[in-house]
Amino acid sequence: MKEEIYADGIGQIHFAGNMVRFDFVTLQPTGDNQEPTMEKQQRIIMPPQGFLGAFDSMQKLIDKLVDAGVLTKNPQLPQK
Repeated sequence: MKEEIYADGIGQIHFAGNMVRFDFVTLQPTGDNQEPTMEKQQRIIMPPQGFLGAFDSMQKLIDKLVDAGVLTKNPQLPQK
């Protein structure tokens, strides 16, 4: 694998056509002294089973980062 894709975040995750779709966004400048805007750059599409595997991998990485002190978990919000 030689290509890398950079994203500032995920703009939207949605389920359509029996597939999970992630829209990756980057910050784009808008002008002097103005906040940058998010612009969609790429989309990743995967089957639900692939999404579950990716989610599991991300959760394990989050747990490792919390254990290492790199991240802190937010307190749980009250359930409605």
